[in-house]
Amino acid sequence: MRFLLIYPKWEKLDRQTSFILPPHGPVVMAAALPPDVDVAFIDENVEPVDLGAGADFVGVSMMLTAQVKRGWEIADAFRARGIPVICGGIAVMLHAEECQKHADAVFLGEAEGRMEEVFADFKAGRLRKVYNYMQNFPPIESVGTARRGILNRGMYNYRGVQMVDLVHASRGCRFNCYPCAVRFLGGRSFRPRPFERVVEEMASIDNNRLFIVDNSLAQDRDWEIGLFREMIPLKKKWCCHPIEEDDEVLDLAAQAGAWFVYQTIFDSSDYIRNRIRRYHDFGIAVEGSILLGLDYHTEDYIKRWMDFLLEIELDMAEFTILTPFVHTRTFDDLHKEGRIFSYDWNDYTCGKVVFQPKMMTPEKLQEMYHYCWDRFYEEEPANYKMFKMLKQVMEKEKADGTYKPRVRT
Repeated sequence: MRFLLIYPKWEKLDRQTSFILPPHGPVVMAAALPPDVDVAFIDENVEPVDLGAGADFVGVSMMLTAQVKRGWEIADAFRARGIPVICGGIAVMLHAEECQKHADAVFLGEAEGRMEEVFADFKAGRLRKVYNYMQNFPPIESVGTARRGILNRGMYNYRGVQMVDLVHASRGCRFNCYPCAVRFLGGRSFRPRPFERVVEEMASIDNNRLFIVDNSLAQDRDWEIGLFREMIPLKKKWCCHPIEEDDEVLDLAAQAGAWFVYQTIFDSSDYIRNRIRRYHDFGIAVEGSILLGLDYHTEDYIKRWMDFLLEIELDMAEFTILTPFVHTRTFDDLHKEGRIFSYDWNDYTCGKVVFQPKMMTPEKLQEMYHYCWDRFYEEEPANYKMFKMLKQVMEKEKADGTYKPRVRT
């Protein structure tokens, strides 16, 4: 049976350095498929989708809200030709009712151990409209190595330099951050994978550069220490979201190949200043993640904040606008207050204002978003800072004999 799995394109941040990372959700889902399924994969962000392609069954995998409308177009086109479509992924979980209007079935939840039932139903002609496994999580031990062989490997590079492959070491998150939907998607419990399964997967990836996509590694100190110790012999170079601020943890992370960290910069406190310094003390670069548009943000506050961001010597920065994604506390509050003025999901890129800020006009917030990008990269453009970070990791690879000069094809 031929199964065509499609990952729709979406609009990127207009000031961000342009490169495409391989998607994670589709390769995790593909690993859970029954062995008799012949899967072909198209990432529309790097190659076109042929809406006239032949297939017995089509899957549309959507991670981002900004993908859903394009995903619906793709699903509608195949269904118009009589080809059944199933939709799944994080964005489908957030927009389940809407997605049901454009699919023969929607899959909600984590895929391990569940695809056999879906495909058995399809073959028997009894495909259900909804397969809902939300909050009914498979055993974390059942999460195996993602099926990266479906990817067009040579498409994921930056100016010929090999970029990262995505991998996860845990699921769920014990935090409940204001703009985040993880509590709805993956639960409030931290669910770490066994070290040996994580290391086995990392070792299988034909790429020395990884992005550990977990929401935060700083959730269980003992687990972090154990994971980093197991990773040291791999000699991989990797980036991630926050690491515990602890000498032993940071030292082991550096030994294990920590390249840079995405660190949320939520204010201009000494805590943040010291946090960035501590990463740098251990040779770990920092890309600041800065969210604009919270209720206490004024034009003057953002400008003073920018002065602080330049002072603390971030290696890179990514600026986004507060976006009220469905099933977040942000959405619940702004929707209840009548402050959301756009429910066009194409606008939910994190680079467009879709709500009424409290301390400025929407136009002013959009202006400040562009101001921050332009100010931070005024002296050194984003592509130059990116080059410096890539040069840093290449030097580390050369030092330990893992450097590969060519991009894989």
